[in-house]
Amino acid sequence: MKFKDYYSALGVERTASAAEIKQAYRKLAHKYHPDVSKDPSGEERFKEIAEAYSTLKDAEKRAAYDQLGSHQPGENVEPPHAWQQGFSDGGASFGDVDMADILAAFAASRQGGRPRPSRGEDYEVNTPITLEQIYEGGETDVRLSMPEYDEHGKLHRVPRTFRVRIPKGAEDGQRLRLSGKGGQGSDGGKHGDLYVMMKLIPHPLYRVTGKDLYFDLPLAPWEAVLGAVVQVPTLGGKVELNIPAGTAANRQFRLARRGLPSASGEQGNLYAVIRIEVPKTPTARERELFEQLAAESAFDPRQHLH
Repeated sequence: MKFKDYYSALGVERTASAAEIKQAYRKLAHKYHPDVSKDPSGEERFKEIAEAYSTLKDAEKRAAYDQLGSHQPGENVEPPHAWQQGFSDGGASFGDVDMADILAAFAASRQGGRPRPSRGEDYEVNTPITLEQIYEGGETDVRLSMPEYDEHGKLHRVPRTFRVRIPKGAEDGQRLRLSGKGGQGSDGGKHGDLYVMMKLIPHPLYRVTGKDLYFDLPLAPWEAVLGAVVQVPTLGGKVELNIPAGTAANRQFRLARRGLPSASGEQGNLYAVIRIEVPKTPTARERELFEQLAAESAFDPRQHLH
């Protein structure tokens, strides 16, 4: 039987607690999940991590595994006599037997030959969401490949698609739990859960600060000087905003309750930040008018520097 170092696979000490082992597994499983990892060996690493956790999370399997002591990975190890009594391999030598298989058989023999139901693993997947989905609520499809065992006990990936409802007022980083949609249980055990982590897509127009939104509102010089009524975009549709005469750049106008909603029903604000834009390629007539203005005006924007 070839030795496998399950503790090293999870990056924990042999004295690690069950909680530390679970935390290490979740971190590594997310890193090397085939839908996330770009590492060419990621899928094989994911299987190695899953096998290690399957043993170390089970108190009886872990106790049996610890009886082997510490060896180099791949080193030939003879299983204890108690293991051999609880394992029937149809005539194969123990050198040909996978360590995970004999561990599982030994754990079953300790229960009178009846395998103990084991709950499936919890999985976590990221899904992109938009500000519009947060504002209105909605649905999205989450697609991933989930590792499952077939009737022969072989691990393979199966494509799954889940329809997920995004609640109005959802937040970046919020986790949604899909009960029973996680890893496959064994020996009659329940399936694990699937956690969907929502990741906000950067918006081309709005900047997000909590539940408030900010966006740049360009004005022409004459609009800023004379005042104007302009249409501004909000997540709920366009509205009119009154720009008073003499509006300076960087001034902010608050549009109350036009920001993002919260789960409690409160709503943030939308802030329009004024930017003064000038014609980059003025026509001859525009240039003439600006020259007349320059000749007539006594306005000095740098007076405070004199």
